[in-house]
Amino acid sequence: MRRVDKILRGGIYRSRNGMILGVCRGVAEYFNFSVFWTRAIVILLLFITGLWPITGLYFVAALLMKPEPVIPIHDDEEQEFYHSYVHSRRGAAERLKRRFKNLERRIQRMEHTVTQREYDWESKLNL
Repeated sequence: MRRVDKILRGGIYRSRNGMILGVCRGVAEYFNFSVFWTRAIVILLLFITGLWPITGLYFVAALLMKPEPVIPIHDDEEQEFYHSYVHSRRGAAERLKRRFKNLERRIQRMEHTVTQREYDWESKLNL
């Protein structure tokens, strides 16, 4: 997968261990670059361009980048859930609620099948 596609899918995160909102550390970790040099480049650009352009871009990047997951993501299903949770917590909660209601209904059907009278007679006759 190309790096641009990975960025557009949300593969770049703000680090939870960063100094100011974790943008520099997140970018450095994503591109496998030194955090020190990333911060040095940002500070150099800050002095060259003036305070506002880089500061504005930094905060826009902080708003657009999702925070790094607390638990590492291992597969696409976990990544999809994390991104849906970050974008819409209510939607993710509703999806979990639907999934557990479906599981509960399946368990109730199995319990009903196992506890009905015909099952008792069939199990006794099969012995």
